[in-house]
Amino acid sequence: MGGFVNLLKSMLGSLRDLVPIIVVVGFFEIFVLQQAPDNLANILIGLVFIVLGLTFFVFGLEMGLFPIGESLAQALARKGSVFWLVVFSFSLGFGTTIAEPALTAVAGEAAKVAAEAGAIGSSVEAMDSYAMGLRITVALSVGMAILLGVIRILKGWPIHYMIIGGYVAVMALTSIAPESIIGVAYDSGGVTTSTITVPLVTALGVGLASVIKGRNPMLDGFGLIAFASLSPMIFVLIYGMVVM
Repeated sequence: MGGFVNLLKSMLGSLRDLVPIIVVVGFFEIFVLQQAPDNLANILIGLVFIVLGLTFFVFGLEMGLFPIGESLAQALARKGSVFWLVVFSFSLGFGTTIAEPALTAVAGEAAKVAAEAGAIGSSVEAMDSYAMGLRITVALSVGMAILLGVIRILKGWPIHYMIIGGYVAVMALTSIAPESIIGVAYDSGGVTTSTITVPLVTALGVGLASVIKGRNPMLDGFGLIAFASLSPMIFVLIYGMVVM
């Protein structure tokens, strides 16, 4: 019974989150464009599916992935195995990013645009290869970022110096990278910090900081997402310099 109540609350939360989007779209359709949207019945059915999908997805994250990420980080830290903790952090960053639906969509769109611009071949194989290369590059960058963030927590390094240094590198690479890859690189930083990556990476940082003596989960447990959004920009800019 308690699980059903929690599921219902999660569903209401998903519906509440969609209300602003529905209000904005409805306002412009009715009062600005003064027309009813095409295929209104299909749109309403799609909204129901979105609410159900978000509900089950978020509920599943809270029940399964979030506790797993936090408990694994705590167990590895208590065991004192720095090697396996580093391997786990890299694998977690790589695995969650390569599975990120937003990254798949952006990589596919970038491949189409690159083919239309003549930067790569227009064949399906060339576009698929470009998109997969972009996805793997971003996934590797996030894996390295989470690894670096975990080492920062272990060592107690200040986060602001590392973030400032990263953005200095981004500005330097932007000045020499092909113009056609700059926008893709900047967008890559945003799509990696989405529905799959954020909960697990946050759980890793908080779980790790909570069991290490002298670390504050509030001060040291967060910040991994900043690394995860910064590093893809650097890696994709370099990827564009190599491939294009």
